[in-house]
Amino acid sequence: MKIEYLHTMLRVKDLDATIAFFELLGLKERRRSENEKGRFTLVFLCPPGQEDGRADVELTYNWDGDDDLPSDSRHFGHLAYKVENIYDMCAKLQKAGVTINRPPRDGNMAFVRSPDNASVELLQMGDPLEPAEPWASMENTGHW
Repeated sequence: MKIEYLHTMLRVKDLDATIAFFELLGLKERRRSENEKGRFTLVFLCPPGQEDGRADVELTYNWDGDDDLPSDSRHFGHLAYKVENIYDMCAKLQKAGVTINRPPRDGNMAFVRSPDNASVELLQMGDPLEPAEPWASMENTGHW
């Protein structure tokens, strides 16, 4: 039996803020679908070079609100992305106001959260970078 990965779906309260967050990570909008009858918008984002849909994140925005959206999405697990330089990515996110929940103390792994509390793991491409400040001595903030 054949099986094929399609996408990961996140329900979001603020579509623009969530798109901006994923754009900070380097993802780009691949396609958008608005459903007037169902009163929702779907936005598919992907990393550059993966426009074939094999690594999509689907953002689902319900036009009439989403009051039952959990405030803490830890039950979801997390999304994971490899990045070219984990220190540069974390500095870029931090400068944009994103909290680094688990700093890349080891030069290899960090965790952040989207505006809707989805946990996102960042992993260094290739070998871990040498430990460097301010990351090496930075404490965790919240949970991931």
